[in-house]
Amino acid sequence: MSNAEKVSKYLDEAKVFYFLTTDGDQPKGRPFGFHMLVDDTLYFGCGTFKNVWRQLTANPRVEILAVNGGEFLRYDGSAKIVKDEALLARVREIMPEIMALYDKNGWEMGLFFLENGHAEIRGLFELKEEFDV
Repeated sequence: MSNAEKVSKYLDEAKVFYFLTTDGDQPKGRPFGFHMLVDDTLYFGCGTFKNVWRQLTANPRVEILAVNGGEFLRYDGSAKIVKDEALLARVREIMPEIMALYDKNGWEMGLFFLENGHAEIRGLFELKEEFDV
């Protein structure tokens, strides 16, 4: 299993994860659920009209935090924006209701992956695994 597959599997099992950005000097976090693994790259997406998009384009250093049972995953890196119609078509297959809402309102889904990603899986008191993604 590749490192990107490990992170994707962890996020699948956690179901909801938290996406962390900064707004100036203020940390901002929010729950996310969408991710997709394509050709060993883990993609995320959000509306380009949202504050989170503005924050990650102003400061691409971001972190993802997911909790699963008695352990948690930290996954950080620099958000790298991707414009790819084939990837957006995959998003439409995965989330047709959400994308229909975006289309209806004229919203754009922005896609990105974490460049130079680093992940840690931790228990309450110990580092269980650490790897680059």
